[in-house]
Amino acid sequence: MIPHDNLPLVSIITPSLNQGRFIRDTIESVLSQDYPKLDYIVMDGGSTDDTLDILRRYGARLTWRSAPDRGQAEAVNSGFRLAKGEILGWLNSDDTYLPGAVKAAVGHLAANTDTAVVYGDAYYIDEINAVTGIYPTEDFSLNRLAGACIICQPAAFIRRAALDTVGMLDPGLRYCMDYDLWIRLGRRFRIDRIKRFVANSRRYPETKSWSHRDKLFEEIYAVAERSFGHVSPHWRVCRAYYRLVDLSWPLARWVVWPARQMLPEAVHRWLRKKLPPLVSGEQDRWVSHGGRR
Repeated sequence: MIPHDNLPLVSIITPSLNQGRFIRDTIESVLSQDYPKLDYIVMDGGSTDDTLDILRRYGARLTWRSAPDRGQAEAVNSGFRLAKGEILGWLNSDDTYLPGAVKAAVGHLAANTDTAVVYGDAYYIDEINAVTGIYPTEDFSLNRLAGACIICQPAAFIRRAALDTVGMLDPGLRYCMDYDLWIRLGRRFRIDRIKRFVANSRRYPETKSWSHRDKLFEEIYAVAERSFGHVSPHWRVCRAYYRLVDLSWPLARWVVWPARQMLPEAVHRWLRKKLPPLVSGEQDRWVSHGGRR
């Protein structure tokens, strides 16, 4: 147990743009953490929905800025510059922490002083907060990271000193800035996984990783080539898989779904056992979706 006076300050950064329907859940998940030394900063890109009204209601419980920016990476970096904490978290405005997330991260970092980054497991949730899956997190390995994004971004916490060493998010990236950061940190520092669920990553059609998949994979390919000199078979298979899904979507809508309504439930159960799901865990290693930014 760390004495209260010795607890490190933790800064959480939330980038936001027109996320009024989700940001209250995000804020509450931070402010309800059972950790007493939190510095919470929301960097808004000039929202025109009810986001600013929501932020105003929290008064001095958080710090926020609202002005046009040049994208999510710049917003997060601006928040990092304002942050006073020794430990940093980055929580998008449609994601949420689970109870005890911050305390668990701080406890691990305090007990492992040579660890620069700690991350936990995460659920996927939908627009109504229903759990739809589990992010396929793995124990850290730089070789494995070359093949897949094994860290769920909202479930990670970083020592400020490590971030200062490798540099902040690459502002030239729009989709996989977190993947690039994990690679740079993993080359220089120890990264640990704690095997408990600490966050929810929200997925819905408007998120960037869902609505701009081809651009997402273009960035992943560029980062992988730059960092490792090659693109892993995993990323190539994922890109081909989702291109096939996109081409098959009209068929699924007009043929498969109506046919499903005509089949007995026993047949559905058999198919679920014999066929892979439309989106399997291995295809689901998404990098930061960034809401609708």
